[in-house]
Amino acid sequence: MPGVNVVKNILGRFFALYALLLFALTMLLIALPPVFICRLCIRDEKQRTAAIIKIFRLWINVYLPLIFSPVSRRGTSHFRKGENYVVVCNHNALIDIPISTPGVPGANKTLAKKELARIPVFGMVYRSGSILVDRKNAQSRRQSIDKMKQVLEQGMHLVLYPEGTRNKSAQPLKPFYDGAFNIAITMQKPIMPAIIFHTKKILPPHKPFFAWPHRIGLHFLEPVSTEGLTLADLPALKQHVFEMMEKYYVAGMNK
Repeated sequence: MPGVNVVKNILGRFFALYALLLFALTMLLIALPPVFICRLCIRDEKQRTAAIIKIFRLWINVYLPLIFSPVSRRGTSHFRKGENYVVVCNHNALIDIPISTPGVPGANKTLAKKELARIPVFGMVYRSGSILVDRKNAQSRRQSIDKMKQVLEQGMHLVLYPEGTRNKSAQPLKPFYDGAFNIAITMQKPIMPAIIFHTKKILPPHKPFFAWPHRIGLHFLEPVSTEGLTLADLPALKQHVFEMMEKYYVAGMNK
């Protein structure tokens, strides 16, 4: 009904403002001070990252219920003690990174756009859990690959979005890029597929400054081994993980 849609559009913009202000307020009160202390006092990168992830988890577990969008996790038992993974996750909205990074058990880093790190105050928190890359700069891209390898060598998980950018299409998933699978094979690390549900309903891609509350799901699927694989196996591995994630997403998106 046209009248209902008009009202929802108005309310959605008020809710977007509420969610944005609350994001900033809770970040300043809960995340920023301890993250600053961790960056200042903990020298070991893995220990520092693990501490920061715990702070992020506390922050997001306070923030999401306050915007009526609680997150539930499934499949964390797939993470085996003593192993680290290349976690590949679908990407529908800007809120996906604050959901996935704290949602992965243990120390982890994600590849993120350098531009967002320039935002005052938020940039420091953003940098703390990320490997920054300027996608337009070839040297920055090469350096990010070396940093991703270092993250895996240090025993941390690496969280990547193989679609590259947010999926604004009507398709369940965009085609995957090779990068996540290349590094998983090169480092001989298992891939942990992950699916985030419903963030596109919270932040519809074609509605500027609009948000609507909805529950969120973060589900981890069975890991896929890369042991013994070579780069010649990359296309088949990528296709297998894509089909695995697409099937799970389609089955669960309306639940």
